Amino acid sequence: MSLSASSTVAFDQLSPTSPTDPHALLDAREEAARSIALRMITNACTVEGVRIGIHFSNEDDSDLVRLIVSHLSTRLPLSRYLFVIATNEAPAIIGSDACVSGALVICGSDEDDMQRAVLLASSKFPGRVDAVNNAGTLIAQAASIRQLGSSSYHEAALWDVMFTSVRVHNPHSPPSESRSIDQVLSDARAKFERMTPQQAYDALHDPTYPVPVFLVDIRTAAQRDSGGEIHGSLVIERTVLEWRFDPRCEARLPIADRYDLKIIIICREGYSSTLAAASLHELGLLNATDVVGGHDAWIAAGLPCQKGC
Repeated sequence: MSLSASSTVAFDQLSPTSPTDPHALLDAREEAARSIALRMITNACTVEGVRIGIHFSNEDDSDLVRLIVSHLSTRLPLSRYLFVIATNEAPAIIGSDACVSGALVICGSDEDDMQRAVLLASSKFPGRVDAVNNAGTLIAQAASIRQLGSSSYHEAALWDVMFTSVRVHNPHSPPSESRSIDQVLSDARAKFERMTPQQAYDALHDPTYPVPVFLVDIRTAAQRDSGGEIHGSLVIERTVLEWRFDPRCEARLPIADRYDLKIIIICREGYSSTLAAASLHELGLLNATDVVGGHDAWIAAGLPCQKGC
């Protein structure tokens, strides 16, 4: 479901009646709550059999929020649901250091879902939660979060809270969106053409190669000590590889000033090198690749190396 499907109906758009008439205001608030609840239900998506949705409001009207919660409960008596109602206000003086707290009301049909959602929401806004009412009621929990709604991140974060809260997770079963390491490796290798040790050696020593070529050894120091080093290779620790070759990074190597470099990664057996090369592709270094079989295959092919071979 698109994040844009969140309910964002403003109270003042639904209640054009005069605020000087208390009965008219009460009727307008009731109508606004009913309309917002219906829109939230209509726009809701279903995850693991649970209806979830979010409503952002520019109005800080606790009575309206309570009515919305009541309408949701009334209209979904037999359904499992979890909704977030978030209110936010802008500081009166733009650019000031004022911190305005918005109300975050999490309502649902299952108390465990709501408790998880409150805890997850608190973790999404570290250092900005002023108060959390974990007691709440059987259908609603509430929190006060500073500057809620001031960033586009907030809606995405709240959607993540909702999806995570209602998913029934067996700790022994992989989450649906996860991949095994074999799948990750296969997907990475689909991005580029790998090189045999001989091909890598030939490219490294070919003065006519159309772009600069670098053989990058990411093995650990212990592996290099025991297995030997490759003459002409660049030794770069895996933990800093991306920072050394990203042309946009201040910590890059002087040679990493272009995106067409032929970077050939070699590790001990040709597994972590694949993931390293795929990571360089994410940076825009689309000529990055790795050596099939790694250093072990290099030695087996009889290619030259220094001490320890």
